[in-house]
Amino acid sequence: MSICDQDGILASPLGTVADVQSALNLVPSDVIQIYVGLPLNLKGESTASTDLAVTFARQLGSLTDIPISLLDERLTTSMANRQLREIGKSQRAARESIDEMAAIAILESALNHERRYSYAAGIAIQEWNE
Repeated sequence: MSICDQDGILASPLGTVADVQSALNLVPSDVIQIYVGLPLNLKGESTASTDLAVTFARQLGSLTDIPISLLDERLTTSMANRQLREIGKSQRAARESIDEMAAIAILESALNHERRYSYAAGIAIQEWNE
């Protein structure tokens, strides 16, 4: 998970979560939007991981009134791997940080979209039909 400052400029890691309740425990009370990564394959098709992410987002949505959107996360893991190698992290250390780096990349993508288009990125969980 990652979070940004109130101005939507800096994304920072919050930690890795294993379930919906631990995610909710990390969400500050002033959060106005939640993005959940949507792991599609390179062709943009759903996978078993997609189903798990959508289920997670729906469960999270049933426990909070904060709007939840699914955001395409294709290539965020490979981008995070590349960034970690560039800063000299070992393969073992990179594995420990990869989910946090991918979460930051997803949030930064959403923030860039919001700055450019003035509306939330991704697909609202209520609109997901696959």
